[in-house]
Amino acid sequence: MRDVCWRCRRPRPVCYCALLPSLSTRTRVVLLQHPRERRVGIGTARMTHLSLPNSELHEGVVFEEDPRIAALAADPTTAVLYPGGDARPADGAPVRSLIVVDGTWWQARKMLALNPRLAAVRRIGVTPRAPGNYRIRREPRPECLATVEAVASALGALEDEPARFDAMLRAFEFMVDRQIEHQARSDAPRRRRAQAAPPLSPLRPYLADPAKVVLVDGGANSGWPAAAGAVGADEPRSELVHLVACRASGERFEAFLRPRRPLGESAAHQLEVPEARLRDGEDAGAALARFRAFVGHGGVLGTWGAFTVDLLAQEGLGRRPFLDLRDLCARHLRRRPGGIANGARALHAGEPAPRGAGRCGRTVGWLEVVLARLLELAGEEAIAERGAA
Repeated sequence: MRDVCWRCRRPRPVCYCALLPSLSTRTRVVLLQHPRERRVGIGTARMTHLSLPNSELHEGVVFEEDPRIAALAADPTTAVLYPGGDARPADGAPVRSLIVVDGTWWQARKMLALNPRLAAVRRIGVTPRAPGNYRIRREPRPECLATVEAVASALGALEDEPARFDAMLRAFEFMVDRQIEHQARSDAPRRRRAQAAPPLSPLRPYLADPAKVVLVDGGANSGWPAAAGAVGADEPRSELVHLVACRASGERFEAFLRPRRPLGESAAHQLEVPEARLRDGEDAGAALARFRAFVGHGGVLGTWGAFTVDLLAQEGLGRRPFLDLRDLCARHLRRRPGGIANGARALHAGEPAPRGAGRCGRTVGWLEVVLARLLELAGEEAIAERGAA
């Protein structure tokens, strides 16, 4: 078992405690550390905390019910140190308490999203006097410094003593240098981390022939009154009554399936189609046979979520292979896209044209522009990967 310093929690040979200053500050620094970051040996939140007697270190992700953080968030003299586009310079309005979110860029964004009180606090940023020195860890943007570097810069601006807080960086520089030396001396083979598949790699088989993807959306007959007795205890709660599909080649498909049960009171309203078109729809078996022929043997379904795939499987078509464009959109954006219109706009896709009647026709139009944009991005991703190889 390794001998570890109880104070800095680093192995004794690389303990940096002797280099830590003790700097008094007017500004209270409150560090909110993501739990995963605590397990990172080269993290700097604890280093920052040990250098500043007027500081606090809290670990967690959600702080909405924490009375201490709630009180700080309500104080107009509190600010959040954050490298976002809406952050203001640190030399602006007075700051008595500075909240610092410690984590990766993705973790920090997620923590703010999960803490509305924290997200509402005014934000300040810093302009680095020099590039960050975190040579053992890649930052996504130039202004994303290590926590200790960002706090030193912010305190220097807030308290108008930039040189004094440079003392916080001695231990940081020592840690970085020792880590690089250790990696250079190590004769042990480095463990290779498995490369995650690029986010849009599932689309690569369709770059040359996007018409193989059948974009489809289905509407259900649902919304029966609780006492109507229209659905038995063992029966599915919905049945397919409207189906719209299209291909990149321009081929289109649409079918209204005659309900096999009493039409739900709100079904036509929810699907945004005349009730008469649903009641006068074609036989479900014939409509599904037409759809099976439209998809063909090599076709794959393109949907927004799994609802339509589940409806089709329930109607006896089996669970066909499908591309969930909502999931691919989320992978690319690194966040949930919300509804399909929001997802398309976040991707900077074009404006759609309806590909059929009602809500399903409009959704398939959105699917068409989302797929076109995702294929464009997947092509760029493949080119970048080949260039890096």
